[in-house]
Amino acid sequence: MKKILRTPESQFDDLPDYNFTSNYLDVEEGLRLHYLDEGNKSDPIVLLLHGEPSWSYLYRKMIPILSNNFRVIAPDLIGFGKSDKPMDKSSYTYQKHMDWLTVFIEKLNLTGILLFCQDWGGLTGLRLITEMEDRFSMVIASNTTLPTGKIPMPESFLKWREYSQHSPGFDIGKVIDMGTIQPLSEEVIAAYNAPYPSEEYKAGARIFPTLVPIDPDGPESIKNQLAWEKLKKWNKPFLTVFGDGDDIMRGAEKTFQKLVPGAEGQNHTLLNAGHFIQEEKGEVLADLLLDFYRNNTANLE
Repeated sequence: MKKILRTPESQFDDLPDYNFTSNYLDVEEGLRLHYLDEGNKSDPIVLLLHGEPSWSYLYRKMIPILSNNFRVIAPDLIGFGKSDKPMDKSSYTYQKHMDWLTVFIEKLNLTGILLFCQDWGGLTGLRLITEMEDRFSMVIASNTTLPTGKIPMPESFLKWREYSQHSPGFDIGKVIDMGTIQPLSEEVIAAYNAPYPSEEYKAGARIFPTLVPIDPDGPESIKNQLAWEKLKKWNKPFLTVFGDGDDIMRGAEKTFQKLVPGAEGQNHTLLNAGHFIQEEKGEVLADLLLDFYRNNTANLE
């Protein structure tokens, strides 16, 4: 196996509002994924999937509220947070992230999952729900999409992809700060940078924007097109909660509302927030998730 880095635990000392117990699981030989597992294990499961270039720290405001009612699972994708970080960019592909998450869900035997997904959490999670449909009960999609390459990506995304590949420092905390309306404190920016003590730890974060399918004939585009065909038949509850200040994802919620049957009649919401909506509106999102679950529990299949 190619060289794998593991961020020293000391990097995570005294992070603000991140006082959760770490859990680890091998998703392939020699590759360890970190996750949070909060709340009562007998409660319904909510799975919180983060995107690029954040990690489970993004969910720190939601977890304390949700864990009073749910078993809350929040993994760090491979290459992010406290999870292992292969140094070689070629180790990261769209399908590999799918494989790692699939192993994670199967090893923990998660069922009846309410999925909350944002950014790449949606690119992976919205495929997962079509490939493991029997394990999921409800979905909240937030500032995300499932791209097929058929619709050109906005100029703002292309600029972001260029920046991710060529910026000399690639200050991940500053990237999160640029994706919010309200400025973040230096302490919070430092927390987002904590998993990456040097450039060599950032291979996964660097490569992710290039993995977004933009060619309609590409293999991942075709897989996403197939996933959309299943989403068009998805009758389980499906909610969109988007930030209205997100230049890249603005309007994507309307596609879900139009095409996904389970979205009909739901209380779709736009919040005054940027791309990293959990950072700005975490407590509000947690309350909306609770309302969504309670309002739709009777509709579970």
